[in-house]
Amino acid sequence: MRIAIGSDHAGFVLKDELRVELLKWGHTVLDMGCAGTDAADYPDYAHLVAAALLDGRADRGLLVCSTGIGISMAANRHHGIRCALCHNCDSAYRARTHNDANVIAFGARYTTFLDARAMLQVFLGTHFSGEERHRRRIDHIESCAG
Repeated sequence: MRIAIGSDHAGFVLKDELRVELLKWGHTVLDMGCAGTDAADYPDYAHLVAAALLDGRADRGLLVCSTGIGISMAANRHHGIRCALCHNCDSAYRARTHNDANVIAFGARYTTFLDARAMLQVFLGTHFSGEERHRRRIDHIESCAG
């Protein structure tokens, strides 16, 4: 799977640890930045990851900032992006099965590497359920998107 990843300075370390893990798992990683811990604006990297999914360069996305809130909000401004800020494996599972999320976000201040790795594994290994009630809700989200 091709995974586009991005973070701001606060999420850089966790993003980079997860980048290494994704490569170990055999995925192709498109690292959209940032490249270190110098101050960086999270919307820039959310937009780059969203663009990679929307133009077909990536199948899924991963975003990290200090809380995960801002970067997920920025990603969700893009029609066709459904970014889920996840806090545990159940939320990662439901983000895929119920919401067909194509991007997962983490808050580096609140998420350990081990927890993020476990959630990412669930997120990447879980398929959308395809149930009519979930499709209907996703269609409604998409119909209201900018």
